[in-house]
Amino acid sequence: MASPNAGPRIALFRAVNVSGANKVAMADLKAMFEDLGLGPARTLQAAGSVVFHGPGADAALEVLLESEAASRLGLKSPVFVRDPAQWDAIIAHNPYPDAARDAPNRLMVTPLKGRPTPEGVAALQASAQHGEQIAAWEACAYFHYAGGVADSKLTPKLIERCLGHSGTARNWNTTLKLAAMMAEG
Repeated sequence: MASPNAGPRIALFRAVNVSGANKVAMADLKAMFEDLGLGPARTLQAAGSVVFHGPGADAALEVLLESEAASRLGLKSPVFVRDPAQWDAIIAHNPYPDAARDAPNRLMVTPLKGRPTPEGVAALQASAQHGEQIAAWEACAYFHYAGGVADSKLTPKLIERCLGHSGTARNWNTTLKLAAMMAEG
C-alpha cells in the first residue's frame, strides 16, 4: 500500500500505554513526528494513534517511524500507516454493521502488516467463543467480541500466530474518530 502524497495519514502504534507497557507521552510522540517533518501531528487518546502529514510510501514511513520511536523514545512497536482512502475502505468493508451500531466498543478493527490467508482466519474462528466473530478484508481483520474483550481467548499472540501478521486493534468508535481527524486535514 503506497501513498506518495503529503496529505493526512494515520500511524497506529501497537500496545502503547497498555498494561504499563511501552509507556510514552503523546506530546513526545507528536514532537517526534514534527521533528521528522511529518507535521502537523495530532494524537488521539493515549494509545499511539497519530494523524500526520508527510510524503512517502506507507511501508517506508512504517520503517522510519519504528526506528525513530525506538531510538528517540525507547518505544519498540510495529507501526501501521494508512491514508484516508485506505481507512475509508476499511470502514466500508466492515462485515458487522449491527455491532458497529449497537456495541461499537466491542467491534475491533485490526490493521495488519499483510493479508491473512483464509486458512489462518478459519483457524482463528475455530478458537472463537461467546459469540465472537472474525472476518478479514485485505490487510485488515475485524473482531466482534459479543461477550466483551476482557474474557476473550483471542489473545494478540494467538491472533498473530493464526493470521501470520502483526496487527494493532482500535475499537469502532476510535476508528471513526480517526477518519474524522483525517477528513479535517
